[in-house]
Amino acid sequence: MAYATVNGTRLYYQDLGAGRPLVFLHGWGTSGRVWDAQAADLMTDHRVITVDWRGCGRSDRPATGYTIADVTRDVLEFVDVLALEQPVLIGSSIAGAFTIEAALAAPDRIGAIIPVDAGVHHFSGMREAMDKLLVDLRADRAGTLADFVPHWYRPGASAAMIDWTVRQLLDSTFLIDQLVVDQAGYDPRARLDQVRVPAHFLHGELDTEVPLFIPEECASLIPGARLTVIEGAGHMSQQDQAERFTRALRAALR
Repeated sequence: MAYATVNGTRLYYQDLGAGRPLVFLHGWGTSGRVWDAQAADLMTDHRVITVDWRGCGRSDRPATGYTIADVTRDVLEFVDVLALEQPVLIGSSIAGAFTIEAALAAPDRIGAIIPVDAGVHHFSGMREAMDKLLVDLRADRAGTLADFVPHWYRPGASAAMIDWTVRQLLDSTFLIDQLVVDQAGYDPRARLDQVRVPAHFLHGELDTEVPLFIPEECASLIPGARLTVIEGAGHMSQQDQAERFTRALRAALR
């Protein structure tokens, strides 16, 4: 088991293979395990690093640091601690925002970004809905997540995979809920034209959590950015359609 101490917090990570470094960032409340299928494939010709960000998986659970800016600082410090040269940051859901903010803050240290099913500005202005979600989580966390998480997957997705995702969320600290509040006020569109690293969005065709027009708009605002739609996949496209996703990811990396 490997840990890196980042901004006073121990982050668990897995480091496999050799070659161009790829740093995989999971979405809200899950863990680096959501990238298992991609890690198994890409480790044959890349250096694949999956990390559990603060409060999630096997990483520490400090009392503070649960904003997009905080986790982005962790990501950049993690890159420095591991002495990674121009890594590609691949971020699922809210972690798509981490990749964008890292690219804006340190373009000289990041090789490229690949936001995956990234909400980016979709939840901006949805404070009432976010507040209701927080109330529901406090009243019945397990029940709320059991109702919420199935919508992240395409119709007919494996019940076992959905249950595993719920368990990861329940194992994470409730402090990550602060990111729900933060995301409701996050909108980087006015700054996206300042992104100076290659960007390629990957997005599930059937994603009902984040409509396709969100990455379409973001890609149009970032100079040279591209978008690939993963056919038949929902919000967790890397698990929903793992083989299709990995093929698309390899194409994006090329």
